[in-house]
Amino acid sequence: MNRDLLSRHLEHQGYIVSHAINGREALDRMAGQKFDLVLLDMMMPELNGFQVLQIMKSNEALRHIPVIVISALDEVDAVAHCISLGATDYLPKPFNPILLQARINSSLAVKRIYDMEQNHLKEIQAEQKKSERLLLNILPRPIIERLKEEEGVIADYFAEATVLFADLAGFTSFSTRNSPKSVVRKLNAVFSTFDELVEKNGLEKIKTIGDGYMVAGGIPVPRQDHAEATASLALGIRAEMARINEGDPNPLLVRIGIHSGPVVAGIIGTKKFAYDLWGDTVNTASRLESNGIPGNILVSEKTYFLLRDNYLLRPHGRLNLKGKGEEMTYILEKAID
Repeated sequence: MNRDLLSRHLEHQGYIVSHAINGREALDRMAGQKFDLVLLDMMMPELNGFQVLQIMKSNEALRHIPVIVISALDEVDAVAHCISLGATDYLPKPFNPILLQARINSSLAVKRIYDMEQNHLKEIQAEQKKSERLLLNILPRPIIERLKEEEGVIADYFAEATVLFADLAGFTSFSTRNSPKSVVRKLNAVFSTFDELVEKNGLEKIKTIGDGYMVAGGIPVPRQDHAEATASLALGIRAEMARINEGDPNPLLVRIGIHSGPVVAGIIGTKKFAYDLWGDTVNTASRLESNGIPGNILVSEKTYFLLRDNYLLRPHGRLNLKGKGEEMTYILEKAID
């Protein structure tokens, strides 16, 4: 009788009302439909008010629904216990219509504020994820985590790393023969393929410079096999370029230079962040690339000693590298089965 009376009164006030004859049915309804408020009787078959309240407050999807306990005046201790379990308010039986409206308005106002907070929080979290995705296109994940924690300059010294430079030979003439859209589309297709190979080999793309591509192994997280991983990337790039050029009368060949040694890595910029490398190792890798042969992978003697047990390399002779002098170089052919 109380349930029917409450339902009619609330529907007359403009609320959409759903009712259950016992605690179990009430929980089933809440599992399948969203509610803004629950009026909960203490004495019910199947599950009583205490049990329903305990189950609701232990359920992440239900715990934030306001609960008004319906109670007779001689159940004050029980009501106090329900409040301690998480009930929002209580309504004495028989209920006063004015008091009922006040209790419902108060509880729904709390629910609206909570919903607004949750929606705002979701928007903030969505923006944070979007910002993090954008940052990941610029900075390595470990560096992003450090930016969140550290203040000031982020700079690290790595005693052992391997740097790779790749350049598309003939790209300048290709760009003059084709429309800007075709040029960008081609470069995007090539570098997107390189990006996939970098991720597959667990390396770090540093940047693109025009039609040049720079990668490092062993930073920002050191690894013992930095040279091997970089060699695997270089061979993968060469193979992918052969696939991309298949059937093309004017193929783009890639020149690759690799050198190993110490580097300094860090963040530069205040508005447009960039993670970059500096040092003689970087310069030597760049010189090897520019002195390389299109379609080949040129490595330094230091990198050769790191690779010779697992890769087939052939001597290419001594080259006079700008700012370096003569350097013994090798051509990386393939991995040893």
